[in-house]
Amino acid sequence: MGSLDGKVIIVTGASRGIGAAASAALAAAGATVVLTARPSQTLTDVATAIARTGATISVRPCDVSDYAQFASVADEMADKYGRIDGLINNAGVIEPIASIAESDPAAWARNVGINLTGAYHAIRAVLPLMLEDGGGTIVNISSGAAIRPLEGWSAYCSAKAGLHMLTRAVALETGGKGIRVFGFQPSPTDTDMQVSIRASGLNPVSQIPREKLTPVALPAQAIVYLCTPAANDLHGQEFSLNDASFRARLEHAQ
Repeated sequence: MGSLDGKVIIVTGASRGIGAAASAALAAAGATVVLTARPSQTLTDVATAIARTGATISVRPCDVSDYAQFASVADEMADKYGRIDGLINNAGVIEPIASIAESDPAAWARNVGINLTGAYHAIRAVLPLMLEDGGGTIVNISSGAAIRPLEGWSAYCSAKAGLHMLTRAVALETGGKGIRVFGFQPSPTDTDMQVSIRASGLNPVSQIPREKLTPVALPAQAIVYLCTPAANDLHGQEFSLNDASFRARLEHAQ
């Protein structure tokens, strides 16, 4: 029996990186996983690979920056499976990487529209369903950029800082109602986003050699852990994969 048997969990940004790895790990733990991302062959390929393991999955291409699109997916999946137990708010972009004075306003707004407003859209869509069913888990994929500025990342840092406050707001408004919410900073991870970061040459993160980046399987493992009751005492907090105490928890849970 898996640790998440019977749970229905939606993952945004599931077509690559942490989202794809988390979807596979959640499915391996027994969850029914709903993979969402903007339409792409990559999303189809990820879903096909997970389905081959015998896991129960659904694939619903959508853009989290469009509330109506995501709300439709959430309602459809709640009708199909009878409940929504978890949301992994992972969809995110790093662009534009540029100084504020040289940044493109439309790209800046698009970043916030995905990284912050998109996360709000997903929460807004699933939270009433979770509250009606007596509880649920929300994992917001945050970043160290939420608490410190980095050159060229004004949009990303601002959006992640807003997401940090959104995590706290959800915790405040749903206290005692069965909702568990976490802000999880996965640390610099070996994903396609890091390719763009290294190419920019801006700020210290771009200087991290690829071999020093966190393997994508580790944040995926952490996300599975956060979806279990073992993480109950971390509700409402924001923490990093680099936190020694949290890493010890993961090692103990293996």
